[in-house]
Amino acid sequence: MQSSASITALSVSFPSVVRTNDYWRRKYPEVMAKADEKTLARVFSATNSTAATSHFDDAMMPYVSDPFRGTVERRYLGPGESSVGVEVKAVKDVLAARGISKDEIDAMIVTSFVPDTVILGDAAHLAKAMDMRCPAWNLEAACTGGVPALQSAAALVRAGEYRRVLVVVACMYSRIVDEKDSLSWFMGDGSGAFIVEPADEGTGILATKLVSTADTCDVFPVDLIKDERGEPRMWLHVGPRAAQPRETSGPLLHDCVDGVLAKAGLHKDDIKCFVFNTPVAWFHDFGARALGVDPERTLTTYPSYANIGPALLAANLYHAARAGKIKKGDLVLCFGIGFTSHAAAMIMRWGDVALGPLPPASSELVRD
Repeated sequence: MQSSASITALSVSFPSVVRTNDYWRRKYPEVMAKADEKTLARVFSATNSTAATSHFDDAMMPYVSDPFRGTVERRYLGPGESSVGVEVKAVKDVLAARGISKDEIDAMIVTSFVPDTVILGDAAHLAKAMDMRCPAWNLEAACTGGVPALQSAAALVRAGEYRRVLVVVACMYSRIVDEKDSLSWFMGDGSGAFIVEPADEGTGILATKLVSTADTCDVFPVDLIKDERGEPRMWLHVGPRAAQPRETSGPLLHDCVDGVLAKAGLHKDDIKCFVFNTPVAWFHDFGARALGVDPERTLTTYPSYANIGPALLAANLYHAARAGKIKKGDLVLCFGIGFTSHAAAMIMRWGDVALGPLPPASSELVRD
């Protein structure tokens, strides 16, 4: 058995279309005219603030006057693009960064939120596209799938079942949102890939803490409906308890972060960088306020990518490392919340992590 397991390579990949706020201003002026009455404004409004929501509301306040609630750009699947295609790019980049071939991967875990096919996730299709013969399976955990996928990979490596596990995370929100609904304004698409391998004791992934969010099952339900042409499609919309993220984010944050620090025998002052999953523009600020840490110890990729669900963990870790916020030997605490899923925290000691290439700047992509 191995004493520990660590991320040794990391890459991110995004589809070819950049959709800015001007898209909605041009195409849906009637929605813009009544933005303060629409879904996004109803979900993220600071009315009826309480002690339990104060940190979330205080961090949100600078964005309340913006109808897009701080969203600037989102990456969207373009014509002919698929989630597997975006995942293939992330996998090829992470293999190249690590300097290994696909045949040197022993197992692959895939968490694809809104995959290419109905019912089954992308794992087998991704393995086929990459011509990989290792076992590949799906792990579904909605927007926080990255943490349990890494936890599972690390456990398999430590147990000696596999030496090198590939973890792929992806989110394709554009498939299930109605662009005429302002809820679509803060969602995008993206993917990331990690390679997990054995590490020396005291390094790599040190502890995890997951808490169920089953009470949020009715916050953002996904239903099967018929579109304007009578074709079936999945539809993400707001349920009857849309304000629950404000009420639950603080308690879930403390439950997970306090729990993972205790398991690792660490204090928050030991942590070099706090990597939140930033599903909204102010989530990193909220996290810093709620934990009482310097905002400089956090970061956000939200202005570039918006909410990309399970891919946020990969994107924020990648850009934190690229920016020099995370260096070898640093302790990193990751935290994220997924509705109809779980909240999760993970502590790792950053090692020699090879990084894939920077994704193209928005100016290099198709602007919708």
